[in-house]
Order: sequence, then structure tokens, then C-alpha cells
Amino acid sequence: MDNSIKYALHGKLIAQEGKGNELAKILLYAASLMKSAKGCHLYIVGVGNNNPDEIWITEIWDTKEDHDNSLNVAGVRELIGKALPILNGRPEKGQEWNILGGTGID
Repeated sequence: MDNSIKYALHGKLIAQEGKGNELAKILLYAASLMKSAKGCHLYIVGVGNNNPDEIWITEIWDTKEDHDNSLNVAGVRELIGKALPILNGRPEKGQEWNILGGTGID
């Protein structure tokens, strides 16, 4: 794989009704932990315009392996434990792709 190609992930989590803000806070804290994760270039959290319980996450990493290893960052597994009980159903698999280029990713 060319070193200029990066791994990206985009997905959504849906919180139980009225729990979107709580889920967003958990994920924003996760974003702060990703500052120390190897290979993380972007970890952003947003809320759906039409549904405050729909939380979107977009990530850019050097490799999928770096993304997978982020589960080992101190505090991440605890945050997952806090988020899972307030989700509305099981998390859906996010969209994955390899970035070929663009603005702001070099």
C-alpha cells in the first residue's frame, strides 16, 4: 500500500430516545483520547440535523491497523462500556474506504 493512502471510516450511532447528547459527550471524550493514538489524523463527532439522537463519527487514520489498535488506548474500552447501554440497537457497520487524495489530508 502506498504510504500516501490513508484509511477512513464514517458511520453513525443511534442513541435511545433523548440520550443523543449523552452519547455525543462520550464520543467527544473519545475524540480527545484519539489525540494520542498512533496514526489518527481526524476523529470528528457530529449530530444529525433531523435527529438529535443520531450521532455521526468520521475518522481518518494512517492504516486500518492503527484504527483497530485505538481500542487499546487507555480509557477507550471504558467509554465503549458507557456508550453501549444507551444505544438504540446494535451499532451499524460504518463505511470504510482508502483515501486517494484531497485537501487537508496530506
